[in-house]
Amino acid sequence: PCAFSTAAQQRSTGDECGPEDPRDEPKHPLSDCALERKAIKLEEQVRDLTERYRKALADSENVRRRTQKFVEDAKLFGIQSFCRDLVEVADILEKTAESAAEEAEPSNPNPTLKKIYEGLSLIEAKLQSVFAKHGLQKMNPVGGKYDPYDHEIVCHVPAEGMQPGTIALVTQDGYKLHGRTIRHALVGVAVESQ
Repeated sequence: PCAFSTAAQQRSTGDECGPEDPRDEPKHPLSDCALERKAIKLEEQVRDLTERYRKALADSENVRRRTQKFVEDAKLFGIQSFCRDLVEVADILEKTAESAAEEAEPSNPNPTLKKIYEGLSLIEAKLQSVFAKHGLQKMNPVGGKYDPYDHEIVCHVPAEGMQPGTIALVTQDGYKLHGRTIRHALVGVAVESQ
């Protein structure tokens, strides 16, 4: 006998392999109710994954903004330590110019001292303009209110013609770089005299 049989032979012998008879169709393993539950469950998973995706996008946007802010701050304040060192040089230059000014008074006829004073004044002015160009500014707190973020009290002075709590004198200039204090001003604050 033949190993292969035709469909016609199978039908005639009763060996049916396919679902030609509607009575013999296999039933779907899941009922309608089970399919609805599965669809609801899948919809919940889609909502959950969509929400997670939105949160991940928001988090990545926040990280991007923080990183961008960090980079911008690094660009602005990367020269902060250099500026701290440079303001000390500015202090020395200012004190030298003051001392040359005292020596170059009109009573002293030495023209060399006068030229040195003028040169130091020009250098000091140029240095301050370079500071301003890069966002470094000297604080001028005399007459203003004491601010612990910008000033450091080194002494108290009697308030003669000044309101108590205002700054009466500055012993060392303070500096700000783009609005951020990089060196506190050393100040004397007016207090009520007793």
